[in-house]
Amino acid sequence: MVKTEAFENHALEYDRWFERHKIEYAQELKAIRSFLPKERDGIEIGAGTGRFAGPLDISLGIEPSEAMRGIASDRGVNVIAALAESLPVAEGLFDYALLVTTVCFLDSPESAFLEVHRILKENGFIIVGIIDRNSNLGKKYEKNKSESKFYIDAKFFSVEEIKSKLKRTGFTNFEYVQAILPGDIDNSLGPMIKPGYGEGSFVVLRAQKDTGT
Repeated sequence: MVKTEAFENHALEYDRWFERHKIEYAQELKAIRSFLPKERDGIEIGAGTGRFAGPLDISLGIEPSEAMRGIASDRGVNVIAALAESLPVAEGLFDYALLVTTVCFLDSPESAFLEVHRILKENGFIIVGIIDRNSNLGKKYEKNKSESKFYIDAKFFSVEEIKSKLKRTGFTNFEYVQAILPGDIDNSLGPMIKPGYGEGSFVVLRAQKDTGT
């Protein structure tokens, strides 16, 4: 069952999180931007209110929640009503696909990854942003998710679990960047990111479509 009820009923509350957590939001954007191919066609799957597609200049998004689509549309993002596991998109169309904190809400992440593989061009990229379940923030979210209207039904994953699912669905050449590093929330130098994973709570994985599959 698609987990959209909380987002449908509380879309504005969800969107205001980014205003209340501007530093973390800036860190997430910087980490994702570091992996985006330049001047290429992309799609965001699970576009929400357009908080990532908008500033990252991704013109097309997929989002099942009508309330979230409305806010994204106001930000200039063209959003299609659909599920990640069944994309109404022709195969081989995009250079990259972005999923940000989307995987934890999917009924079948592997089905979604197979769909991404289908719609990507040869040697295209999937870019997945997650809250690492093994990080301090991930452990906190997991422990308290029963008290959250948004995360109560979420299933958090570790980086290795996401990598394993991506490998099984035809992706290779993995790269990682991490943000929301320990002690960095009040960093006056601006948002910091770091290659790899294991320290930051927010991790972005980039993998390439394996055309041999």
